[in-house]
Order: sequence, then C-alpha cells, then structure tokens
Amino acid sequence: MAVREQSQSGALSAASRSPCEAEEAALGRCLSLLPWDRFSAWLHCVCVVGFDLELGQAVEVIYPQHSKLTDKEKTSICYLSFPDSNSGCLGDTQFCFRFRRSSGRRLSLHCMLDQLDGDLPVSLKKDPAYYYGYVYFRQVRDKTLKRGYFQKSLVLISKLPYIHLFHTVLRHIAPEYFEKNEPFLEAVCSDVDHWPPPVPGKTLNLPIMGIIMKVRIPTCHDKPGTTHIVQFTHQEDTQISIALPTVHEVDLFRCFCPVFFHIQMLWELVLLGEPVVVMAPSPSESSETVLALVSCISPLKYCSDFRPYFTIHDSEFKEYTTRTQAPPSVILGVTNPFFAKTLQHWPHIVRIGEIKLPGEVPKQVKVKKLKNLKTLDSKPGVYTSYKPYLNRDEEIIKQLQKGVQQKRPAEAQSVILRRYFLELTQSFIIPLERYVASLMPLQKSISPWKSPPQLRQFSQEEFMKTLEKAGPQLTSGLKGDWIGLYRHFLKSPNFNGWFRTRRKEMTQKLEVLHLEALCNEDLLLWSQKHTEVETVDLVLKLKNKLFQADREHLPMKPDTMEKLQMHIDAIILALPDDLQDILLKTGTT
Repeated sequence: MAVREQSQSGALSAASRSPCEAEEAALGRCLSLLPWDRFSAWLHCVCVVGFDLELGQAVEVIYPQHSKLTDKEKTSICYLSFPDSNSGCLGDTQFCFRFRRSSGRRLSLHCMLDQLDGDLPVSLKKDPAYYYGYVYFRQVRDKTLKRGYFQKSLVLISKLPYIHLFHTVLRHIAPEYFEKNEPFLEAVCSDVDHWPPPVPGKTLNLPIMGIIMKVRIPTCHDKPGTTHIVQFTHQEDTQISIALPTVHEVDLFRCFCPVFFHIQMLWELVLLGEPVVVMAPSPSESSETVLALVSCISPLKYCSDFRPYFTIHDSEFKEYTTRTQAPPSVILGVTNPFFAKTLQHWPHIVRIGEIKLPGEVPKQVKVKKLKNLKTLDSKPGVYTSYKPYLNRDEEIIKQLQKGVQQKRPAEAQSVILRRYFLELTQSFIIPLERYVASLMPLQKSISPWKSPPQLRQFSQEEFMKTLEKAGPQLTSGLKGDWIGLYRHFLKSPNFNGWFRTRRKEMTQKLEVLHLEALCNEDLLLWSQKHTEVETVDLVLKLKNKLFQADREHLPMKPDTMEKLQMHIDAIILALPDDLQDILLKTGTT
C-alpha cells in the first residue's frame, strides 16, 4: 500500500500545481538528464561546410560530435549551404533552407519538449519531418588558395522555424568563428547548452559569447497581430543585452516590394496552396521571400511543403520538376538560371530582382503571361494566368505608397502589411470557424455513462448557405467572388490541415467534458449498486482515460484529474483485498 500511496501523492501534487509550474518542473527534470539535452532543445547540430577542389562542397565539422546525420542529410546540407555559382555572393551572405529528414530515423525528441509545442501558434509548431538550416556564408578573395577564394559556411541545423533568432546568433558568432575556428565553436555550443528550454510566453535570457539575447517565443494565447515587447531588467553584471522584437518574423515589406501591386493575389495563391516558384538573384532574397509568402496567411498554418532555397541537387528535384504530372502544392525559392527553363510549366512564377527598399513610389507592374518568361533575366514581376477571386484593395496600396513618399520606416510599413494580411485572413476564416463550432454536440447531450458524442459531419453546401448572412462581408469591405474562393479553398491542403486540427481540438474538448461529467457523479455509490465485474470494468476504463488524458495532454483543469483519481481510489478500497491487489498492479494501455 505504501508504494501506491507514494505514487498517488506524486500524482496529486503534480495535479495540484499550476500547468506552467508542472511543465517547468518536468522540463527541469527532463533537461538535466544528459549533457547536450538543453542544446538539443534549440539545435540539432552546428555544421561547417567548406569547398574542396577535388570533392566540391564537404561537411568539415559537425558539432557536437555525437550528432547524427545520415549521408543523405549531409549531402543536402552541403549543396544547400552554398549559393549557386551564378549568384556572385562576394563577402558575407545569410540565408536559410529547409530539407526533408531521412525516413526511417527514430525521432530524438525529448520527453517533455513536445509538450511545449501545444502552447505555440500553429505556424510555429515543429514539423518532425523537416530540418531548417540557417547559413552564414563567407566568400572572399584569397590568393594563397588554388581556387583564389576562401569559401565557407557556418550552418545551424534546427527543427525550430526561428529565422530571426538564429540569424542574429550567426551574425554575432560567425565572423569570429572564421578567425578562431574549432575551439570557438565548442565555446558557442557550450553557451547554447546553458540556455533555458524554449518555453512559449516567457522572457528568456540566452547568453552567447559575451552578450545576452532577450527573447519571447509567442504562444497560441497571444492576441493575433500583437507583439509583446521584451522588457529589460537590471543587469548585475556588465554583459551587453539585446532584445529581439521577434524570433521568427521576416521583413515583410522589404520582401514584397518587388511585387508591390500583387500582394493580394499572392495571398490568394498561398491560401489556396497553389504551386509557386520564387526566382531570385541570391539565396537571401529567395529564402526571405518564400518565408514572407508562407507567413502572409497567418494565423492559418501553411500546410504544404515549402523550400526557402532549392537547388538542382535537391533529392526532390525530379519529383518537383517533372512534366508528367501537375506541379505539386509547394513554394520553391530558386536562384539557378536553369530553373527558368525547368519550371516553365509551373502556373505561378514570382520573379524578383535585388531586394532593396524603394526610395520612390514603385511603378505599377502588370501581371505577365507565363510565355513571356524565358530566362532569369526577365523583368521582375508575377508571371501567371491566375485571375484573383477578390477585387483588389486599393486602400492598402495607397497607404503603403504614402508611407514610401513620407519615408515611413520599413518596420512600420511591415506592421501595416502584416496587419492587413491578418485582417484579410481573419475575415476569411471566421465564417469557417463559426460553422465548424456549430458541428459540436450540445453539452446536455454528454452523458457520463455513454461514450462522448461524435461531431457532426462538415457539409460544404450547408457551410455555403451560412455565408449569405454570416460571411466575410461582416468584417471585410472587399468585394469579389468570395464563394468561389471558399470552394477552391475547401479542396486545398491548407483547409485539410486546418480542419484536421480543429476536429482534433473539438474531439479533445468533448473528451474533457465527458471526464468532467464523470467526476460530478457519485461513482462509489454506482459501484455499490453493480456487480464486481462491472465495477472492475469501470475502474479499468477510468484508469485508461486518465492515462490517455495525460498522454494526449488534454486541456483539463488540474482538479479534474485529481477528482477522478480519488474516485478510482475510493472504488478500489471498497473492493475485496484480492481485487484491490490486482487493480493496483494493473497498468493501462
């Protein structure tokens, strides 16, 4: 009995803590198990990629040395860490890429780190099938080398999509690394291994080679469109602190400047999961523009594949460039002129020149026909035969043009653009949210003695009928074929991903309501009126429900778990001793 009481008291004390305290305590236990566990919460590894005259690009260093990368992953990193030779990137260049993890590998996710994902906005949740690579590439003339150039990349490999954070880290450490080499890299990794876990919603102090970065990772509970300012606290020591306004956002206005007049059409293409290729002069422009496109439908998650920088050596090259089938739902960022010919059959091509903020009001550029795109030297613009569903919003164009004339800071222009995209996406998604919420059974239909009721099926026609009175016209003044846009969206990967998530959340909510209904019953009295067989069956079912609630991180009140455990204990204690022993030893599946 002592063992049972001890485990019970542990469960009860855990249940009585606030969710945040319990999570932090568990994270503390988890991340103190092994060296490099804290490092692994942020980064998979750090790579140095150099150029060998005989071998070409080669991974020279992987740190920590125990980090596992398959040969296929190393090859991907090699090719994606260097700009195409035609880019002519002299000096220092920063960009990012995304590549598929090798299949069949056991995921080395830490026990509690997955729980952190639950508090993240959907767009920032980790995708276990992909890695991000954050690159700092240096190419400078060096007459002492046969090739005449020093070429090397320092690359951070991570599952986290925190581009601004990791680019800031690289800007601080890479120049010094190129002078000091491996010992410096070891010191950097040691610093990262002392970082706190990436808990959303908390101000985190991240020391890195003499400075402290103050960051806050957003949570799904933040009001969309708001940015929490990281506050400085008094520092006892003399270390320099820098506050990062964001961990993941790119400079939206700068990225969309080359295609200024087509932002609304691009929003539609991304929303509908259409195949888009971004042709840019360098990996910096291609990667930032692809990430800007993916983020423009936030808070919706872009559910298809996207590659901020894609090369002809990529393992998916044949799959994505074949003409034997329609192009897949994917956004590619490319720089090699070869793609102008290879991807000519793609329906939507965004051609951008060198990105720089305009000193004058951009001139209106017409949408160009695909047949006019012959080479990468073609003029910047959007090459497509797509006809937008919605009429163009002239107000946002005028507002941004006025900002250029008045020399409004780029950050302020980006805030305006991000708010515009957010309001457009919300106007579009609110009617869907409202309809899907109506699929939820009434609370009075939830009985503790029956399985939780099922959600009603989603009906496209039923949803379309709701748009007449409760459509996007309630929150948006934009005119156009909203019905056509919804019909197209309902066939897209983005709808499938969004609805799958909402259905899971609602099913979990039903499960929680069912558990709360059970807690409010006098289960001991019920057991006294039923046979031992029925009572044992109830105990096993309740134990299983508790186990599943814990495993699936159901959004339950802590006292619900506590009450349910007390019900189980009371029923078991009322049973004969032999049955008590069996039920105390019985686990759950």
